Amino acid sequence: MQKIEQHYCFSGEQAVYQHQSVVLQCPMNFSIYIPSYAEGERLPVIYWLSGLTCNEQNFITKAGAQKYAAEYKVIIVAPDTSPRGVDVADDAAYDLGQGAGFYLNATEAPWSKHYQMYDYVVSELRQLVDQHFPTNTKQSIMGHSMGGHGALTIGLKNPELYHSISAFAPIVAASQVPWGIRAFTAYLGEDMQQWKQYDAVELVKTCKVQLPILIDQGTADSFLQEQLKPELIRQACIEKDYPLTLNMREGYDHSYYFISSFIESHIHFHARLLWG
Repeated sequence: MQKIEQHYCFSGEQAVYQHQSVVLQCPMNFSIYIPSYAEGERLPVIYWLSGLTCNEQNFITKAGAQKYAAEYKVIIVAPDTSPRGVDVADDAAYDLGQGAGFYLNATEAPWSKHYQMYDYVVSELRQLVDQHFPTNTKQSIMGHSMGGHGALTIGLKNPELYHSISAFAPIVAASQVPWGIRAFTAYLGEDMQQWKQYDAVELVKTCKVQLPILIDQGTADSFLQEQLKPELIRQACIEKDYPLTLNMREGYDHSYYFISSFIESHIHFHARLLWG
């Protein structure tokens, strides 16, 4: 593992590391913000999953999260959104291939060789972070858009690993919207039953353990009606009596201007549960 970027920020360190991923069979970058901490102190971790076309840089340069991570004493880790490299399968469109891993384990060629982002986030990256950084092994997960889909599905599938879940403008029902249908068909094949394991609405319907979920969604988001459909997860949570807080934010769009406006409330939401 090699540190390729480092900045002093709000009395903590914002860094980017590169390592050779065994799961993805390629080099991977991840960013990590570590606030100031006392000798021997261990801190909880919040994982951030970014959206389509993003990498490990978008969140750390646009969200303004470091100030609040320092105040609430949490580490924030943000991986890249997919495997990358000249030997890694790709597509000319922005919503498939490199930059569009969808946080699942692909089963179809040519994607299955490298596109195992679910295992990377849940196992390899988590173990790497706990081994090399001052964590107390308590963690929560959050994300945006495709990354919101990833945060919801990973958290719902692994309630023993996470304390809470949050998302900005997430794809809540990936098997029902164009982004998800395209990705799932390519990565998972035509069997729609296989898609349900990566669909947050379907997972809410069948979950046995309930983690608190916070979602913020802008009403001026251009993807709201076609791709995001937050009403579907609201209805599923009502039927399941699942603890969901869904905030519809008047006038906000899909951008990091929206994320930076409410990132403190998400970090506070997680920190309260992680330190509680």
